[in-house]
Amino acid sequence: MSGRPNPTPADKFSFGLWTVDWVGQDQFGSGSRPRFDPVEVVWKLKEIGAWGITFHDDDLIPFGASDLERERILKRFRQALADTGIVVEMVTTNTFSHPIFKDGAFTSNDRRVRRFGLAKVLRNVDLAAELGAQTFVMWGGREGAEYDTSKDYFAALSRYAEGLDTVAAYIKAQGYGLRIALEPKPNEPRGDILLPTAGHALAFIERLEHKDIVGLNPEVGHEQMACLNYTAGIAQALWAGKLFHIDLNGQKSIKFDQDLVFGHGDLLSAFGTVDLLENGFPGGGPRYDGPRHFDYKPSRTEDSTQVWETAAANMAMYLLLKERAQAFRADPEVQAALVSAGVTDLSEPTLGPGETIEQFLADDSVYRAADPDVLAARGFGFVGLNQLAIEFLVGAR
Repeated sequence: MSGRPNPTPADKFSFGLWTVDWVGQDQFGSGSRPRFDPVEVVWKLKEIGAWGITFHDDDLIPFGASDLERERILKRFRQALADTGIVVEMVTTNTFSHPIFKDGAFTSNDRRVRRFGLAKVLRNVDLAAELGAQTFVMWGGREGAEYDTSKDYFAALSRYAEGLDTVAAYIKAQGYGLRIALEPKPNEPRGDILLPTAGHALAFIERLEHKDIVGLNPEVGHEQMACLNYTAGIAQALWAGKLFHIDLNGQKSIKFDQDLVFGHGDLLSAFGTVDLLENGFPGGGPRYDGPRHFDYKPSRTEDSTQVWETAAANMAMYLLLKERAQAFRADPEVQAALVSAGVTDLSEPTLGPGETIEQFLADDSVYRAADPDVLAARGFGFVGLNQLAIEFLVGAR
């Protein structure tokens, strides 16, 4: 391996318009660079080898724009897509920036706001379908509270479910081929967000009437902000058949949402994520074949030219980790270590084929005649296996 790998459309790398077009404004400082024209973004993504683009409605069309202005913007955007071949693979709706959403959209205590938010979402479901998107992501960053006394949580979850089921029913009624992907996050901007983790969102989905088209869009930084393992989170979503989309970025510990370049946070975790996405589970099982979407922000220290270097760095990091993960899985010593550690044995059902619970309990070798000290004496060699992973990651093998 040498040099930086070049991405191709086959890699399905996509970027949010809000990522490369982030001007660097934060709570402590104004923007450090100007915005790009969305059409320029499309062409630049084509130039650096990306495959797709995603956007919130307000990223592309200013909030409150007239129908005439909306159509003028969309006409230019559609033409750029046609000229470049860049795909719109996902669309989402901004229900967090305008002050109207300060107490949320679907879960606001003000019914008028809930109805406004629902209408805004449905309008952009139409746009997503028109542009050929396959996924409609819904991030409820304002669906939460700072004070427990301010929110009837039972009612809030009921209204959340009502809103999602309404959108899902509309998608089905219109015959759109869209699926909804919920994006969990523990906090920020709200003090506590209602669906804080992938596990919370999976449990919530099970209560929906139209749960068949509702899944997850887990984000690296969001799961790690909750001190959770992103790879384990997307693994559970895959196991549940609910990994509809992913957001890749970098995060260092449980501080604020950093949105670093993918792999520029917890590198070993990023390796595990790419290993799962590209190689699948060691014992087989469902695979993720959707976009590799980057939801990062170019640091406010970078100028407008360097923004595109940061975008390219995301793709390069993924491809470097992909090469390392594939080499790791193919190595004979690694294969032997996986067997020795029992990783391959975990796919074998605990009960034998056709074994009944009565037969299981009657088998003295299982418990009564078993020697727990003998069973406890086994060493699994997990540290050695992980060391092999690290050696492949850093290029020592």
